[in-house]
Amino acid sequence: MAQPIRHDWTRAEVAALFALPFNELLHRAHSVHREHHDPNAVQVSTLLSIKTGGCPEDCAYCPQAARYDTGVQAQKLMSVDAVVARAQAAKSAGASRFCMGAAWRSPKDRDVEKVAEIVRAVKGLGLETCATLGMLSGEQAQTLKQAGLDYYNHNLDTAPEFYGEIIHTRQYQDRLDTLDHVREAGLKTCCGGIVGMGETRDQRAGLLQTLASLPEHPQSVPINQLVQVEGTPLNGTQALDPFDFVRTIAVARILMPASMVRLSAGRQQMDDAVQALCFFAGANSIFYGEKLLTTGNPDVEHDRQLFARLDLHPLEVAEETDTVHADILETEAAGCGNGCGCSAAA
Repeated sequence: MAQPIRHDWTRAEVAALFALPFNELLHRAHSVHREHHDPNAVQVSTLLSIKTGGCPEDCAYCPQAARYDTGVQAQKLMSVDAVVARAQAAKSAGASRFCMGAAWRSPKDRDVEKVAEIVRAVKGLGLETCATLGMLSGEQAQTLKQAGLDYYNHNLDTAPEFYGEIIHTRQYQDRLDTLDHVREAGLKTCCGGIVGMGETRDQRAGLLQTLASLPEHPQSVPINQLVQVEGTPLNGTQALDPFDFVRTIAVARILMPASMVRLSAGRQQMDDAVQALCFFAGANSIFYGEKLLTTGNPDVEHDRQLFARLDLHPLEVAEETDTVHADILETEAAGCGNGCGCSAAA
């Protein structure tokens, strides 16, 4: 019988999960995973950056920040027709949800109105819609909901006490406030973070404890491994031990059993064995395609071969629930690549 879903995990309890012997932790996580999900099905998704670069934020990992010299060129918001053409191609390829990201700190009302027009057009194709645009007011969230938006991505990035080491241009509470506005508008949430930014294990526990303490667990929880980009302050950070990343996936699965746990940015740097451990530990969602925003992603054929070797299958549209979506699409996107919530890997 499945255990009740909790929202009252303490930091000490989460830290104790991280401290379990590796095999014991994976056993517990996989047992929870099997109670709530098909252990051999993986959601495959993608997103399109509809406005890239030029962001005024100073997120230390992000090549879209205007203040860093990373080779990412600022681009204007794509036209409705251009986005609809990509969305139609997505639908033709079998996608059921179309994700759109824009590199803003906080969009102006006129920007939200333009995105709402895009959302209405994409929704008119019969697709579910998802967006990540930065911080939103309650009124902006309502505007997007009324336009037909289904999901909103906004990541916490890291633990509250480590956040100030990574970002100075917005506060942690700003992110929590946006999530409140999104939930109050009736939108579903996609919210996770980035590991490998120099944080401690206890701070990784803090990130997951904060996520699991939200009034409603995010329907999708992207766990991103830092993708180091030349020109950003975090380039050169000591790489996270792969087994510590697997532990993070496992703990996320135990804390948020019904959520889709997404093995997100950084997958190109993982070998197949590490990815297999992540799937066993409870990851059941990935991005599919040869490019993940501005950073690389395992190519489509490699993913197909890996799925075949592991006897995994993409989650079919017929299997979908409110928290499960099969978005199979081969497309390019441009943006951060670190799941930051500006044009994030959700």
